[in-house]
Parts: sequence; C-alpha cells; structure tokens
Amino acid sequence: MAAEHPVGDPRAVELALPFTGRWLTRNSPARRVPSHGTDLLGERYAVDFVGVDAQGRTAGMRDWRTLVATEPPERFPGFGRPILAPAGGTVVAVHDGEPDHGARRSQLALVPYALGQAGRLRAGVHAIAGNHVIIALPGAQAYVALVHLRRGSVRVAAGQVVAVGEPVGTCGNSGNSTQPHVHLQVMDSADLSVAQGVPMVFRRFREQLRTGTVLVRELGMPGEGSVVEPLPGEA
Repeated sequence: MAAEHPVGDPRAVELALPFTGRWLTRNSPARRVPSHGTDLLGERYAVDFVGVDAQGRTAGMRDWRTLVATEPPERFPGFGRPILAPAGGTVVAVHDGEPDHGARRSQLALVPYALGQAGRLRAGVHAIAGNHVIIALPGAQAYVALVHLRRGSVRVAAGQVVAVGEPVGTCGNSGNSTQPHVHLQVMDSADLSVAQGVPMVFRRFREQLRTGTVLVRELGMPGEGSVVEPLPGEA
C-alpha cells in the first residue's frame, strides 16, 4: 500500500526522537503502510532506527562472519546506546531478560532466521518484542512501545512516571531482530497481542537523505534510508 502521510492527521501522535546522535531509518511508514508488512502486534506505523558511526555505517567492520555467519552485537555502534522516552507518560509494561543474539547481515545467516519466524510468533509477544518498555501517554488514549532493548538495561518500572528524554534502557538485539536497533511504535492498547497501530510524527530533527541533501524538519516522519539526529531542545 502507498504510504500514508501523518502530518496533519488528527490521529498522529507527536514524539521526540528516542535517542541522541545519528541513526539510520528503516521500515519507515513514509515509504509504505503497513511499514513492516503487517498489522499484527500494533506494527502498522512502526519505524526502526539503527545507530550509525561518524561515517554513517551501521557496523565498523566486515569479516568472514559478515558473509556466512552471525556477528557479535558489540561490533554495531548502536548496541548499548541510550534509548530515551520519546514522550512523557506512565510506564505500564516492562519486560527484560531476553538474550541479545548474534546479528545477521549474511543472506546465508538470514535464511534459517526467516524460517524460524512462524515459531517465534507462536512463542508469543516476548519472542518478537524481546526486552521492551511501554509508556501510556497522558489520557491513556495511546501507548508508545520501545522494543528490542539490551538485556539487563531497562531502567524503569511499571507505574513509574517518565519525562520526555529520560533514559529507559539501551539499544539491543533481543526478540525478532537481525541487528541492534530500536523499534518504536504507537498503538491503541498496551497489550501488543491485540493492539492496533496509531500514526506518529517526530519533532525537530535533522535528516540527511540518501542523496546527501540535509533537511531540518520541525515535524515529520523520516524517509526510508535517511540518517536522522535530534536538534537541540529535543531528546
């Protein structure tokens, strides 16, 4: 389906980017909706961000493992970076303890991973989301999920009130994830198994397009493959 444009959509929830530094945009709803190819688990408008280094690389090295095997998540610059609350609200769900598995850039390594997708779905929400935090926005009309966090990094508890920009955990590779990244979505329920996705937009960020053009966005959704960083005054 063609992308839906959330700017001006009365349903769209305004958020801050949930990090500092530079991150690559993947599975953007600016490209297509459903962004991840499914409406399951509230993912209709979800977006992924992969941490990059100063050269814009998601990993600073390549070796034989890159071609034929899994790779340690520690070689990816996003792994362990702080993940921040994109909005103020109340934490309503927390899950930690899922392992961070090896990253997979190799097509050979991705094949068995893809074949295991049905099994992960049968295993339930934790096998897909991994370590995660869900925040109820004021009024409890919408909920923000931050997914695939690093094992042992979650810093908040259910019932805790958080402010925008407050650290909630660090970027990991838990759950249904092929390399360290943060998956963010807004939804109408705190229960991922029944949630429906809600559109969102981000405030005040710099966006470097794949063409090299740099834009300053006051409000919007980054495009597929663009590198973003929050502007001063935002998380």
